[in-house]
Amino acid sequence: MQQAAGFSQTIKKIFTFERIFLLILITAILVRFWQMDLKLLHHDEAIHSWFSYELLTTGAWKYDPSYHGPFLYYVTAGMFAAFGSSDLVARILPCMFGTLLIPLVYCVYRLDYLTKNQTLLASLFIALSPDMIYFSRFLRHDIFMLFFTFLMLVALLYYVERSQTRFAIIAAIAMAGALSCKEEMPVIILIFASFFAIAFWRGSFPLPLTWKRDLLLSVLIVIGMMSILYSGFGGHPDTLVGQNFGITKEGSFNFDITTTGWYQAIDHWTDMHKQQRLGGPWFYYVPLYLLYELPIFILAMFGTVQFLVKGIDFRLVLMRLKLYLRYRNSPIPPGDLARISITQLQSPPRVHTKSDEFFRLCIYWMILTMAFYAYVGEKVPWLLIPQLLPMCIVAVYQLNWQKTLIALVGCIFLVVMAWHVAFVPADINEPIVQVQNSEDLRTVMQLMDGTDRIVIASKDYWPLPWYYRGDLWKNKVTFFSGRETEEKLVEKNPGVIILHDGESYPAIEGYEKKTYKLSYWFSFYDNQNRLFDYYLHRDGKMGSINIDVFTPSRSG
Repeated sequence: MQQAAGFSQTIKKIFTFERIFLLILITAILVRFWQMDLKLLHHDEAIHSWFSYELLTTGAWKYDPSYHGPFLYYVTAGMFAAFGSSDLVARILPCMFGTLLIPLVYCVYRLDYLTKNQTLLASLFIALSPDMIYFSRFLRHDIFMLFFTFLMLVALLYYVERSQTRFAIIAAIAMAGALSCKEEMPVIILIFASFFAIAFWRGSFPLPLTWKRDLLLSVLIVIGMMSILYSGFGGHPDTLVGQNFGITKEGSFNFDITTTGWYQAIDHWTDMHKQQRLGGPWFYYVPLYLLYELPIFILAMFGTVQFLVKGIDFRLVLMRLKLYLRYRNSPIPPGDLARISITQLQSPPRVHTKSDEFFRLCIYWMILTMAFYAYVGEKVPWLLIPQLLPMCIVAVYQLNWQKTLIALVGCIFLVVMAWHVAFVPADINEPIVQVQNSEDLRTVMQLMDGTDRIVIASKDYWPLPWYYRGDLWKNKVTFFSGRETEEKLVEKNPGVIILHDGESYPAIEGYEKKTYKLSYWFSFYDNQNRLFDYYLHRDGKMGSINIDVFTPSRSG
């Protein structure tokens, strides 16, 4: 017994809270930064990288709501300037911002909103979540917005706890950063604003004495930062005030609201919502949670129920039910019956702790965020992560040993799925990829690298402009946006001719033809009758865009 106790004490000394947390953080770093360029850039990643490269080399960038806010482009252009342009460099900052979510969990712990075990498990969920890993290795605006959202929340919590203006400034900078990423951020801000407004009114959180001054300062910081970024550091002031802002020759004041960037953003994304270009049912994201985040989703739903029933005294409910059944046929008035039940069983009032209020905030954040993205007509897998972050926290509510055991066993599922979606160097039949560029393109690009003359005659050709950016595209590629005559295609004796397979030729004299996948996606319609079998095996037919690649005949 003494030896067992001594061994237990030795384990506790070795595996302290700080060391375990550091181990989780190192794990998160490894799974995000290891072989970042294992897979080709996604369709959207290639576009974002190309825009960033153009910004660096030509200074060309202007806000277009189709491609979201400026933050990604400026920081990625900065990385290209410092380290050169490549797939790996393009993904460094997403990996870093995705990793920094975990230290922010520790910051919440330092405010005593989370216990040590809750902090470790929430951090482990974020570290191992397949979606968090996948989209942290992914050059899109979403991981940047998610980091700034969490930073804003943590800074607000520090501000109400410590009443220091510096935390209001950090929250304002984070808000400006998030608003400079994506157009749905104002809705996320409204979710937090509504919660804190109610909380301040209820007295759940203290309102600092300097809040009016700090609010004004924060608003000025947000407006200033966004004005600088969205105007391209002053290069495009029309984004802020419209194209025709000013005094006309006739002396009248002109302001066309429809030409401002913020109006265009609202108009564009409202139209996309109505079109449902990438639509889906309101429960679109639930199957994805079951596919990739099963333990987190289940524990978060259970944690929500736990929180909702925590204030219910079931002993009192049962007592009242017994009294009702006993006296239901008696002449005692219902009001007297209620008083009898209350006097027979008095329950102490529920005491609200700091932790309770924090989890109330996270549940509110999670539910309203899920509701918002369920409502939005544009359904894409990367919109999982704004819903997933609060879910990782709600999942650790009221930990006990049974719940902890389920969570740790569930992490095995997370690891297997994360490995499959992020580290298998092949085309995978998974909804998480949306429209991913195929690994077949590596073979195509080897063929392109072996010649000085390339002809592309296809409406689908991304990500090739990124991989042959700059002088390579100008000097090597002759581009047509659609099918051309055979004579036009072979006019300069190209070493490679690329056509969309739907607009191709059965043969071109002197050339051999082979078909490759350009991009691919999970096809629900080809798997809808075998969903359970698909869930277990992750196989089946994929949808794809194909290209025909013609190279000179070896016999010729």
